[in-house]
Amino acid sequence: MATYYPPVGFHFSVEFTGLSTGDKDHQFQSVSGLTVDIETEEITEGGENRFKHKIPVRTKYPNLVLKRGLLVDSEVVDWCKRAVENFDFEPIDLIVKLLNEKHEPLLSWNIVHAYPIKWSIADFNAEESKVVIETIELVYNYYNTIT
Repeated sequence: MATYYPPVGFHFSVEFTGLSTGDKDHQFQSVSGLTVDIETEEITEGGENRFKHKIPVRTKYPNLVLKRGLLVDSEVVDWCKRAVENFDFEPIDLIVKLLNEKHEPLLSWNIVHAYPIKWSIADFNAEESKVVIETIELVYNYYNTIT
């Protein structure tokens, strides 16, 4: 009898299609925002007072948030700077890959038409000994799962 073990959530990579990124630009501490909600519209029916019909209308995606230790020489950061400093938005696609123990993708998510809307650096504090974390927040149209 084979035993199934769910995949671990700490072995993943993020690829930016359209940017010539190095190996370090694929490594992040965390990725959040791979969520989809379906908005509904309520319709009342004449004569039916017990409930309202809920009809699916559209999907809604939150922002994608990527966190990692500050990377000094990064094409992804340059892409963010162009958007933030020059208001030069260049939407790209991303692929988030959940990896197995052999570094092969188990599942992948294709994030479509993403661009940065926020780039932040964690606070500096001389009383603490911790890594400087940069956070990149992206807005995107939708994602689909690649198996």
